[in-house]
Order: sequence, then structure tokens, then C-alpha cells
Amino acid sequence: MSYIEELFSLKGKTALLTGATRGIGARMALALSKAGADLILVQRNTTNTTTKDIIEKQGGFESKGGKCDIVVCDLADKESVAKLIPNVVASGRSLDIVVNCGGIQRRHPVENFPEEDWNEVLQVNLNTVFTITRDAGKHMLETRGGVAGQPVPETKNPLGNGKIINISSLVAYQGGLNVVAYAAAKHGVQGIIKAFSNGWAGKGVNVNGIAPGYISTDMNEALIADPVRSRQILERIPAGRWGTPQDFEGAIVFLASRASDYVSGECLVVDGGWMGR
Repeated sequence: MSYIEELFSLKGKTALLTGATRGIGARMALALSKAGADLILVQRNTTNTTTKDIIEKQGGFESKGGKCDIVVCDLADKESVAKLIPNVVASGRSLDIVVNCGGIQRRHPVENFPEEDWNEVLQVNLNTVFTITRDAGKHMLETRGGVAGQPVPETKNPLGNGKIINISSLVAYQGGLNVVAYAAAKHGVQGIIKAFSNGWAGKGVNVNGIAPGYISTDMNEALIADPVRSRQILERIPAGRWGTPQDFEGAIVFLASRASDYVSGECLVVDGGWMGR
């Protein structure tokens, strides 16, 4: 095994992702597969097999085709979410990597923001992230022998560190415009990342995040279609372009691999330099 493979290979690992049917999540799933991981995609139903099909055709180490399954869970239904990790574990699968990428967006002037939209966004983008992080981390602790207050010796942890990666946003650092529920949820995700890291960093489980900047995906269609706002955004991005889902391949493989074993409680901002402006 080469030095690069030793650091970044995910061979033998199993990764579970939410929000991988399109955009950033779909590309991150493919990147994890190409690095060697077997994939479990969490979807509302099994009718959309686009990402699964791509992984089975283009994924896998050296693009020889990857392994991918779909499990059904409605991220807006707290009862469904509560059963997700227990059901996956009960099926005999052990998780090494969990990525919370699923999310929704609702836009309204803050003075008219509907309570029902607030509740829906907070459920999907915050409550679900908490539940999956908690349950996946508990499973990882059990499989890695984590003991309260004691680091896990490498000799007793042949599985390597468990990796939980929660997708945040630039609005975790700013307020955004007309997205108060989304901003509140992503601020909360930052707290989840830090709090769980404090509990698990010495027990074989790393919790980190990725904060996308302005990315050309379906979620930002309204911004892209607004000629004034789109121009204002582009003018502020030092890289001179909107991001693409491909820009997240390196970030996700790094945080999922052994290369990031001493990185915990952090959020990697992928924004073309926006936050440094």
C-alpha cells in the first residue's frame, strides 16, 4: 500500500449518508466509494436509484464499481429517524463513517416566516442531525471499546476511528437573508459538532463538519435565478466562481480517513475564500 493509500484509503469501511440523491451529497457518496468504502444511502424511498447506479458503475477503488445499498427513512419524521441507526445495526452492518448531508430550505422575509416552515426545517436540519449523530456515535463507541475518560489504544481498536461528518453552512457563521430557520439550524449543527467531539474525541470517534459556501445546486436555484443577488454573491467570492459538488470530494475523503484522526470538533469551510474576504 502506498503512502497516499495508507492515509486516505477507505477500503473495508462502511459509510452511511443522508441527502445523497443529488448535489453535494451525491458527489460525496461517489468520492467515498472511489476511496474504497461500501455505501448505505438513506432515502425517503427506493424509487430514486440514480446515485446508487452511478456508484455501482463508476465507484469503487480504481473505479471498478462500488457496493451500495439504500435504506428508507423520512428525515422529517422523528419516529422514523429514531429507528434508522438501530435498524441498520440490527441488520448486521457496522458503521465506520456517517455523513449527515440531508437538508431542506425555506425562504421568507423574517417578519413573515411561517411557524410550520420553521418546525419542518429545524426537524430535518437540526433534530435529525442530533439523533443520527448520537445513535451512530453510540454504535461506534460500542464497536471500538471506548471507555469514559480513557483513550482507546490503537492495539484495541483495529477498526480505526469512527468518523461522523455533519454538513453545516456559511450561515452557521452569518445570518443569511430570508433563511432564519436554516440559519438557526446550522448554528445548532456547529454546537452539535463541538459538543459531541468533546464527549468522544478520546474514545475513538471523531465528529467534524463541512460548511459549504455558495454552491451551484438545486437548493440555491432561487439565488442563482436572481440576477442582482447572484451577481452580488459572485463578486464577493475570491475564487471568482460558484462552487460545484466536485469541490467537496477531497474534504469528505480527508475527514472520513485516517488522515484526520487528530482532527475533531472542527468545521472545514469550503467556500472559495468567502469567509476570508
